[in-house]
Amino acid sequence: MQEKYILSIDQSTAGTKALLFDNKGDLICRSDKSHRQIIDEKGWVEHDPEEIYRNTVEAVKAVVEKAGIDKSLIVGVGISNQRETAMAWDRGTGKPVYNAIVWQCARGEAICKEIEKAGHAEEIRKATGLNLSPYFSAAKLAWILQNVPGVKEKAQAGELCMGTMDSWEVFRLTGGKSFKTDYSNASRTQMFNIFDLTWDEHICSLFGIDTACLAQVCDTNANYGETDFEGFLPHPIPIHGVIGDSHGALFGQGCLQKGMIKTTYGTGSSVMMNIGETPMLSASGVVTSIAWGMDGRVEYVLEGNINYTGAVMKWIVEDLGLLASPKEASKTAMAANEEDETYLVPAFTGLGAPYWDSDAKAVIYGMTRTTGKNEIVRAAEDCIVYQIADIIGIMSRESGISIDSLRVDGGASRDRYLMQFQSDILGIPVRVASVEELSGVGAAYTAGLALGVYTKEVFERMTRQDYLPQMDAATRAKKRAGWDKALSVVLTK
Repeated sequence: MQEKYILSIDQSTAGTKALLFDNKGDLICRSDKSHRQIIDEKGWVEHDPEEIYRNTVEAVKAVVEKAGIDKSLIVGVGISNQRETAMAWDRGTGKPVYNAIVWQCARGEAICKEIEKAGHAEEIRKATGLNLSPYFSAAKLAWILQNVPGVKEKAQAGELCMGTMDSWEVFRLTGGKSFKTDYSNASRTQMFNIFDLTWDEHICSLFGIDTACLAQVCDTNANYGETDFEGFLPHPIPIHGVIGDSHGALFGQGCLQKGMIKTTYGTGSSVMMNIGETPMLSASGVVTSIAWGMDGRVEYVLEGNINYTGAVMKWIVEDLGLLASPKEASKTAMAANEEDETYLVPAFTGLGAPYWDSDAKAVIYGMTRTTGKNEIVRAAEDCIVYQIADIIGIMSRESGISIDSLRVDGGASRDRYLMQFQSDILGIPVRVASVEELSGVGAAYTAGLALGVYTKEVFERMTRQDYLPQMDAATRAKKRAGWDKALSVVLTK
């Protein structure tokens, strides 16, 4: 059997990764290209879309050359992407009209408050599954329309494309021939009706957005067009899968059955539970999204998104200078005084799920004179665990499903202290995937399955390291009560 290869592009918040998989589904090579985080004095966060596109092509070239394979044996590519990050570009020239506004950026808050004041928040939630928030794409795109000169006129003239990073990548990689997105990404924009499976014209109008500016929504494993990466490959190959990064991780983790749950530890974190083919709306702060649409069959998830997880450790390293690298966090946390009761609530840009308080401010709570570097670092690690535990508790209660284990991935899943504490606070096993970047795995498996390179047995190749709970129930309850008290100090709603 002749070897075949699948490329995967994981376009994330911090950078773009190109991953190369063989025909058994094993990751054989990767290449990374980071991009600038453009942050102004207001705390607004942007990315340069042109830089990201250039990095995509360069990363693909680098991984293929590094692997030393025959380029003609690459048969397809899948894309996973940072989701709610939104941008607009000229349909004719393909040039961005403004930088991409990153999912972390809350500049659309005033727009959301106006819509809420007009009484539309609940109807938006009931149609899209999402609580009205500047976190999602709609308010970011509305901000571009309202604040960037000439953009509204382009939209009215039918000359504007608006979308998430996947649709931008597909548009550029296909030379402007394809303007498409998938169900998972569309469901995170706050403009897509997850019951009718269409762009909701009424909700779009509340944000001042014309649905004609939005991408065609396709199955996650559809053919999105062909690319040769600007002549690098000897022939064009199909982009045969597009999936939001967290959904890609859920798929790559093999969470294909109702009740299976995973957490991706990245700059932020996504906790996601497969709830099957029937959507349910949460009353307690988590949201409902589409897991994926494949071969005409749509499945749903409950999801909670946390703005600051890996970003907390970046703050510890780069802003406070307490560590030289996030890799030092585990050892430092283990050295902390066990009796210290310091908590960090990382509401640097408000709090997302399940609290949904954009006015909350960050606080370090419970310090004493003996609190030092080790204790603050541990509090930063612990806050990641508590936020995730709060979300998982809600998902279990609302779905009626008892969760017996948590599958995890992402860079911080290599942090031994963090993973053990996550298991202790949840009281269930935490299963760490052997491959760190599950988003890219999910995109590769989506494309490989669609192209017939893989079968469902590919999911069995994943090995895992299990962390088992070691904390007694009384200690667990005491620690969680302390977290709840620290939260009560910052919540304004």
